[in-house]
Amino acid sequence: MTAPAPPRRPAVFLDRDGTIIEDVGYLNEIQRMVLFPWSIDAIRALNRAGFAVVVVTNQSGVARKYFADAFVAETHRALDEQLAAGGARVDAYYYCPHHPDGTLAEYSRECDCRKPAPGLVERAARDLGLDVTRSFVVGDTRRDVGLARAVGARAILVRTGGGAIEETRLSPALNADVVVDNLAAAASWILMHR
Repeated sequence: MTAPAPPRRPAVFLDRDGTIIEDVGYLNEIQRMVLFPWSIDAIRALNRAGFAVVVVTNQSGVARKYFADAFVAETHRALDEQLAAGGARVDAYYYCPHHPDGTLAEYSRECDCRKPAPGLVERAARDLGLDVTRSFVVGDTRRDVGLARAVGARAILVRTGGGAIEETRLSPALNADVVVDNLAAAASWILMHR
């Protein structure tokens, strides 16, 4: 007799730029990375509640030759260090380096991982054993809302980054479950609605 499979964990899939850190355009130098003051506390609260915290981010700057894959990894290591200093952690990072108009041939294409396509979340769910239907996507763009809809998760739009402008552009067909001021408010809403 085989033991039943362990239950799959719910996750919070977080956009990076404009959600966890300030959106500075194409982040191409570590010293330009600035965490929002509430990000560490919000992520720590999600960790303590038992959610997997997964960053899913489009990084077309790789395809456009603004920075290399190695810089994306370096950025995520630096982010991990700042989070760890506050007792918070990201379980995994997934990013899309592609863009159809890219100038770097190997990344200049359509793909299934550029948000709002579901590829990043699907890969994370397989790798980490996640229950996407009990999960949340938090971000500052319609792409993040579209990603949530594509994978069957709940969508939270934050007004930081470009979110305040994006809020005016949402349509009934592509609407967030809730629009909140920032990641701290998103974490609070998640903890009340899980």
